[in-house]
Amino acid sequence: MAKKRGIPGLFSLLTYKKPKEEESFYIPETEEEKRQARKIRGVEHKVRGIIKPTPVSMIKKVKTKEQSKGKKKETAREDQPGKKYQVVNKDDGNILAEEISRDIDENMELVKKAFNAEKNKDIIIREFTVGGRLRAFISYIDGMADRITINDFIIKPLMIKKEFQEEDCSLDRILRGVLETNQATKISETEEMIYEILVGNTCLFVEGCDYCVSSETKGYERRAVSTPQTEGVVRGSQEAFTENMRTNVTLVRRIVKNKDLSTEFLKIGTRNQNQCAVMYIDGLINPAIVKEIKRRIKGLKTDFIAGSGMLEQFIEENTWSIVPTILSTERPDRTASHLIEGKAAIIADGTPFALIVPVSIATMLHTPEDTTLRWQYGTLLRIIRIFALFIATFIPGLYVALTNFHREMIPTDLLIAIAKARENVPFPTIMEVLLMEVSFELIREAGIRIPGIIGNTIGIIGALILGQAAVQANLVSPVLIIIVAITGLGNFAVPDFSVAFAARISRLVFIILGAFLGFYGISLGIVVGAVMLACTKSFGVPMLTYFAPKVSNSNDLVIRRPIWMQEFRPENVNPLDVTRQSKVSRKWVEEAPAPAEDSDEEEQVGKRESKTEGEETGGKEIKGREKKGSGKSREGIEDEEDEEDDDDQE
Repeated sequence: MAKKRGIPGLFSLLTYKKPKEEESFYIPETEEEKRQARKIRGVEHKVRGIIKPTPVSMIKKVKTKEQSKGKKKETAREDQPGKKYQVVNKDDGNILAEEISRDIDENMELVKKAFNAEKNKDIIIREFTVGGRLRAFISYIDGMADRITINDFIIKPLMIKKEFQEEDCSLDRILRGVLETNQATKISETEEMIYEILVGNTCLFVEGCDYCVSSETKGYERRAVSTPQTEGVVRGSQEAFTENMRTNVTLVRRIVKNKDLSTEFLKIGTRNQNQCAVMYIDGLINPAIVKEIKRRIKGLKTDFIAGSGMLEQFIEENTWSIVPTILSTERPDRTASHLIEGKAAIIADGTPFALIVPVSIATMLHTPEDTTLRWQYGTLLRIIRIFALFIATFIPGLYVALTNFHREMIPTDLLIAIAKARENVPFPTIMEVLLMEVSFELIREAGIRIPGIIGNTIGIIGALILGQAAVQANLVSPVLIIIVAITGLGNFAVPDFSVAFAARISRLVFIILGAFLGFYGISLGIVVGAVMLACTKSFGVPMLTYFAPKVSNSNDLVIRRPIWMQEFRPENVNPLDVTRQSKVSRKWVEEAPAPAEDSDEEEQVGKRESKTEGEETGGKEIKGREKKGSGKSREGIEDEEDEEDDDDQE
């Protein structure tokens, strides 16, 4: 307690009561944390998480000391040359070998220690004898591997004695001619072996071999391919991605049957050991884009990345921009179309979405249905989407600005109607608009969280009842109900979910600017937003490409040309091959019509003419015979006809 002088100090001394010490839960510190705290100066580690700033030079000195100490602690066993151990401090009992040993007992102990087999009951270790002579064991995680594959194609062939000879019972022999799995690889490093078991494969260890064999046995449950949930179309593919990465890669390969379509697998997350696939067409995509994608993914040092949503936030350039710089899609056909344009797709295991990079703001307003419909229909749909984005962003702000500052711009009849509608409303326009916006957002969020058809029903009925009750209670005007409803419809018409979210946030900003500054505030907001958007890039490509900077488009920006006129790919990503199709893609237009049907008709006419000519000649011959044989007897004529028939038969 601070000391006070005079009468106030005496009064405080008489009335002071020592506060009771409240017991609170805290996480106890470990010995490792205390050791690290002692090494760095200026650290107060009495409570977890309270750390004073430390000079960078001091941190570098501590790191160099730790590295020098770590090098001294690395030793190698003399009895087994080639096998190295990473020896840690004596306080930690977790000692794992860097490489697999020849001793089967040491390998078994290594697996048990790596997966904490005493407590972890998911890890399965099955011991048996190979060929009746050598000890061996397999290790896999229960539920991640297929038991039928393990029993019938790994254990059963290994336990048949006739498959082996007495002098040849090594792991190489097993790998070449015994294992019946479709994929098997040699592994000598401990870290790689642990990862193979974690992803669902089965590792086989045999006595006397300093490596193991990983067999493909993934067999966990997965969801079947279904229809898209957020990107539905009337005409087009009805397939969507699933949570399984291998299934998603296969769906894309079914569409793009190209030998240059490459897939690279990268690990993300140091603790959950997730995996992602980077797909691109080699020889078409700019190599700088692939290098930048791999550099960003490999540079992630975090414990947990669940899927594409978290990965997108880690690799995007400007995290403060409300406009997304990475396109997320659940459709394989849309992913394939972007790959053909010279872009890359990132598919993470665990979420049914693919990330497309790089993109521009125009790409966000395109849908797969634009290419399946005629160019007139696709152009009309794009214009409607742009108009919907304008409505979803600016209409409430313009209404607030007009009713507060620029009433002279409203026609007289409309102004009188708005004034009559707001005559009994006790709130100002800004409060009225914000109240309706918050109510609409609550109804939409509740409709999403409530499962099934009930959510949609509650959303529609709730909006109708809430709006009608608010109008009857004179809390809001009927005009505002119409404006909020039109704004919601415009937001739903935006094809990309992230762009629609950006429009919702921008709408609130423009409402506030319109309430305080009118059209000047809205104009200022548009200028600031355009500048920020012009400074935003997606993997080096400006988001306002085609507008600023100006590049040649592929006749597929806003007004979509006929598909046979789209000769070039978009140049904003600098693909290695700009030409998509030849200048005259419809060769049949310049060629003469195929004469197949005309030739058939001519042949039929020729046959008919030849048939008629034959009939005419046959009739003339008969008439000549009759004239010649008029002087002969009937029997002589019959004899001559019989002779002709005999000649014809011969």
